Amino acid sequence: MMRPPMRITAACRLLFNVALAAAALPVLAQAPPPPSPPPLPPGADAYTLGADSQPQPGVPRGKVEGPLIWKSHVFPNTVREYWIYVPAQYDASVPAAVMIFQDGHKYVNVEQEYRAPVVMDNLIHRKEMPVTIGLFVNPGHDSATFPENRFRVSNRATEYDTPNGDYARMLIDELLPELARRYTLTTDPERRALVGASSGGICAFTAAWERPDYFRKVVSHIGSFTNIRGGYHYPFLLRRTDRKPLRVFLQDGSNDLDNQFGNWPLANQSMAAALKFKGYDYRFEFGDGAHTHKHGGAILPDTLRWLWRDVR
Repeated sequence: MMRPPMRITAACRLLFNVALAAAALPVLAQAPPPPSPPPLPPGADAYTLGADSQPQPGVPRGKVEGPLIWKSHVFPNTVREYWIYVPAQYDASVPAAVMIFQDGHKYVNVEQEYRAPVVMDNLIHRKEMPVTIGLFVNPGHDSATFPENRFRVSNRATEYDTPNGDYARMLIDELLPELARRYTLTTDPERRALVGASSGGICAFTAAWERPDYFRKVVSHIGSFTNIRGGYHYPFLLRRTDRKPLRVFLQDGSNDLDNQFGNWPLANQSMAAALKFKGYDYRFEFGDGAHTHKHGGAILPDTLRWLWRDVR
């Protein structure tokens, strides 16, 4: 007797498909994950800007004036450019803090690494730093016709790398009074800061070291604490001198310069060690970067938060 042909119902087909799918799950689970991107090599200098370095919705923007021109008497026969940043929250009835940036053209540029006006807009808005007037100053040049590369102006090494009080005197006797003619500025040295990179970094430190009665906060990016004009002596001078009322932020990278003037990473590590030995209020950020502005720019918001952490 022949059996009738088997009929595959819709329910059977459903059960069959479910069984096939279940059998495939272990195979799918064992599929390898997509490959990870290769790690960056040491010294890639791969620092990027965060949100605090970008204009943010709802944050009022300050204004930037300049470039303006100044002819110095402390450094005769020199002409320099400078810019002024005024935050939106500035009130002429309340003295503002002051932050002076050396190589001002670099820091005031809102399309390059530091973008200081944008960072200051964001931090002042959130009350993470005081209402601060920014003075962005370039070194002097022997002509009113400036080189395209402003780092190549003629008097930069004389003003920035010479470890004496001349540059501080130019700020105190000339540029700060000029700024005070237009804006209400603090007279409190705890509310005055100096910032610079490379030779501008050692310049910022020198001005505060020479005149802590005027400047007590320093930011040095890839600072040239080497023997360009004698600045290599600072780590030893720090150890042998009574501690001054300074707060110092240092940044450098392990792939910074090594040339006839010295080794920048070692010089900055020596500075940090001397500051620690003398009990200074300091911070040292040591990365793997080269003699560039990438690392300093990427951490500028955190740097300013740390620098102004107890000043409002």
